[in-house]
Amino acid sequence: MSRHILTTFLAAAAMLLAANAPASANFSKFVDGLWPQARNAGVSRSTFNAAFNGMTPDPKVIAQTRKQAEFVKPIWEYLSTAVSDQRVSTGREKFAAYRSTIANIEQRFGVEGNVVLAIWGMETNYGGYMGKNNAVRALATLAYHNYRGDFFRNELINALVILEQGHTQARNMEGSWAGAMGHTQFMPSSFMKYAADYDGDGHKDIWNKVPDALASTANYLKSFGWRTGETWGYEVDLPPGFNYALADEKTERTLGEWRKLGITRTRGREFPRPSDRATLVVPAGARGPAFLMLPNFGVIKRYNNATAYALGVGHLADRIIGGGPFEKSWPEGEPGMSRKDTEEMQRLLTRRGFDAGKPDGKAGPSTRAAVRAYQKARGIVADGYPSHAILKQLRTGG
Repeated sequence: MSRHILTTFLAAAAMLLAANAPASANFSKFVDGLWPQARNAGVSRSTFNAAFNGMTPDPKVIAQTRKQAEFVKPIWEYLSTAVSDQRVSTGREKFAAYRSTIANIEQRFGVEGNVVLAIWGMETNYGGYMGKNNAVRALATLAYHNYRGDFFRNELINALVILEQGHTQARNMEGSWAGAMGHTQFMPSSFMKYAADYDGDGHKDIWNKVPDALASTANYLKSFGWRTGETWGYEVDLPPGFNYALADEKTERTLGEWRKLGITRTRGREFPRPSDRATLVVPAGARGPAFLMLPNFGVIKRYNNATAYALGVGHLADRIIGGGPFEKSWPEGEPGMSRKDTEEMQRLLTRRGFDAGKPDGKAGPSTRAAVRAYQKARGIVADGYPSHAILKQLRTGG
């Protein structure tokens, strides 16, 4: 029996080696093909060889590209983690620990330190988890498998340039499976454009030096038009019978003009500058909080183009400096929509004559517009919020 098991094991191992041999040869050929582009970008042969020495593709990275979240968290569940009491408390501790650094960054870049800290908290929980993937290997794996090939190939070349310039060593270049790196998760191309050397030592070390990472984040926000002294947005109260078609995240008016439509700041507070322009966002429809978002909200979305993320950053930034929770409650008893649910809704809406765009399971502007049109046709509050209640009505022919 033991001899049979050993024979079977050896046969299986031989088959595995035979199967992997072509893959290894192909990867080596892929790496060789990178050299001309790397050389033209200024990467030396020694840096290039050291980066790829003994490297093989990482199967865990490819597994991540195929992993699709079946269930999408409702925004209130997302925010409960993103702006948890612990994250707020830690943010306040970090603010105190890096007070002088933050003051210098604010003066140098014109970006409020609490916002930079909030991004740090959202991205890696203040450096608590920066990812366990070697960025060069992850990017090489993605480019080799032609997953968004041109994009990740260019990111890989940029990662090699970072090594060539001596900002870090390949073994220390840890990050996410997609190559985002350091305390505030910069892609290599963003690093090349926006990374900052806070202490002037000639290295932009976003992996080991918190001041460099925070300064880099501030420089990134500044480069996309951050407005010093202005907030990201205001929680507001909407009047009865409000036309939710205006809450499309695109319709822009001054705060004074929104005020004339009956929109007021919560707790009767005034808008500091009525001439500021804003868009209206209702992330959970009529049953949740509403917000007038200023241009800085759009700048935060340049970091991550998701409304929930940008709202989390803005709210965490406020909480770090003593702000309180939102005034209006979220509809927490309502379950979130899975991607399959949303895709089914999109198909049913389009079939009914309400064009929801491509049925991709993502509730984007086209889907919300179709939901609003459907709600309006049915004589219900047309807030454009995709929900199980709407899906049920569509399923039953209502």
